[in-house]
Amino acid sequence: MEAERRKSLMKIGILSRDSSLYSTRRLVEASQKNGHEVHVIDHLRCNIIIEQEEPKLFYVDRYLEGFDAIIPRIGASVTFYGTAVVRQFEMMGVFTAVKSRGLTDSRDKLRSLQLLTKSGIGLPKTVFTNYSKNVESVIDSVGGAPVVIKLLEGTQGLGVVLAEQRKAAVSVLEAFNGLKARVIVQEFIKESGGADIRAFVVDGKVVGAMKRQGKAGEFRSNLHRGGSAEIIKLSPEEEETAVKSAKALNLGVAGVDMLQSKRGPLVLEVNSSPGIEGIERATHFDIAGEIISYLERSVLG
Repeated sequence: MEAERRKSLMKIGILSRDSSLYSTRRLVEASQKNGHEVHVIDHLRCNIIIEQEEPKLFYVDRYLEGFDAIIPRIGASVTFYGTAVVRQFEMMGVFTAVKSRGLTDSRDKLRSLQLLTKSGIGLPKTVFTNYSKNVESVIDSVGGAPVVIKLLEGTQGLGVVLAEQRKAAVSVLEAFNGLKARVIVQEFIKESGGADIRAFVVDGKVVGAMKRQGKAGEFRSNLHRGGSAEIIKLSPEEEETAVKSAKALNLGVAGVDMLQSKRGPLVLEVNSSPGIEGIERATHFDIAGEIISYLERSVLG
């Protein structure tokens, strides 16, 4: 029995820049609880060795060998190098909870929206232009003011502006165009009331969901911006939308952000490195354990 258990153990790598972060700590705890060997790896300290038929990774003072699975926790600011490290693990035959292609596609806001709409998933009306000088027509294309203007590379609610009046929307767009900053313009969903839904999807199944409410006077509901969260039971349509969104971006682990609207759930964004703290505190579910179970099913069968 003991020999059988030893055989079933996995060597898991968590790609994270900070082992003290809540999400990283919980994944380490969940791995150890199930008897796995786990290592936290700072992906920015990995050297990618490209050699014919023998891809390798060198980390600090040793080669990274013998890993069965990795869990990427790649920050948006280091997507390029972090994705390259994930891709190298894939080439070494290591299972990854989030594939490199899914990571890349989810971080490209425009491409992710294109892939979602191709899969028939509801989205707010969205316009992207090549610094169009005719900003009036851009605003009209999403139904007029108020509009939401988002920097393509913004995260955690940063780089997101609500222009409530047409004149303000024109000024903001002209300013971003003058700075050569890439933005998308979206319709404002008034009936959402400054709240959104985060559905946490693991291996094609919603394992937890919370409703996030922006603080008074704030239309962004991100917890990093001072919002609050509570557990919510998704409607069948909301659950289906979350699962389809993760599948459209080829993500084994995803945080799908949706708005409740008169025409059904509308997806705002799909996060490929969703934080665990907020969803676990709101739902009291063992989300980290669900991710480790996903690795076990995928690697051990």
